[in-house]
Amino acid sequence: MSINAFGIDLGSSNIKIYNGIDDTYFMEKNMIAIEGRDSLFAYGDSAFDMYEKAPDNINISFPVANGVIADIKNMDTLIHYFISDLSHGSVRPADYYIAVPTDVTEVERMAFCDLIRDSNVKARRVLTVEKALADGLGMDIDVKTSQGVLVVDVGFDTTEISLLSLGGIVLSRLIKVGGLKFDEAIKATVRKEYNLVIGSKTAEKLKIAMREVEEQNKNAIVYGRDIVMGLPVEKEISTKLVFSCLKEHFDVIIDNIRQILERTPPELGADIYRHGIYLTGGGSQVGHLAEMISRSTGLGVNVNDEPIATVVKGLYTIMHESRFASLATSLTNGK
Repeated sequence: MSINAFGIDLGSSNIKIYNGIDDTYFMEKNMIAIEGRDSLFAYGDSAFDMYEKAPDNINISFPVANGVIADIKNMDTLIHYFISDLSHGSVRPADYYIAVPTDVTEVERMAFCDLIRDSNVKARRVLTVEKALADGLGMDIDVKTSQGVLVVDVGFDTTEISLLSLGGIVLSRLIKVGGLKFDEAIKATVRKEYNLVIGSKTAEKLKIAMREVEEQNKNAIVYGRDIVMGLPVEKEISTKLVFSCLKEHFDVIIDNIRQILERTPPELGADIYRHGIYLTGGGSQVGHLAEMISRSTGLGVNVNDEPIATVVKGLYTIMHESRFASLATSLTNGK
């Protein structure tokens, strides 16, 4: 059903937008390339293609960091161009639903709303939705029941651990561990063990491919610069070594999950025992994370088939099903 509204999940790495007019989903890299002082050179996937390849006069950056807007000017520009592209150059007045992390300050929360209002996209209403609740709905969980649901969203910069019940968030914790930390750990380990300098894109590809390569009982092939010779080379990287360097960050996530579980009321804890933990977010796809969480907590772990899209799917549900409409809050009317 067509509606004149957009649902936005502003991830640190990817921006996901549900276009209610066309009933379609959109996802691109949340990146911008600026030439000189303020000339827009590229944005989205095009900017990502240039990342780590551009000359000094082109600055490529992520406007969102640690789950909040770090560069409001460039994020304004990105939102305007993305919405304009989705509207085929003819932006019409529409409602905007935007997912916001729970553990942010009121100023940071207001920045999400100001972003939409200031980006010249003709917003009629700007409504915020707790990201964890959208995650739950996007995984086909009825978050308005009394059932306790533990959602772990492993993103690019952060991991958000949330206990849901009766349409609200009982407990929540936002930690600064995610896909970026995984990539940095891989880069540091490859440099130390193989004398090889690799880029962030290569580290990300290695992280994503780790499970498949391991199942084939092979080593991963990467390209980088040899520190000793200073020349481009190809090297085989052990997947066991990659996993060992990620384990430290996995342990931080697991420790924080355990702390939330220790504070969980007994009746809600019983629900989690029966239904397990729900794992989502782009970082959840990394090999062995789900297995480690299950082994360390003694609980089942439900891994979503499309972990990057669960938030924007949840926004779709809120926008289309009236019984979930109350989960969206307009800051102009109250909260």
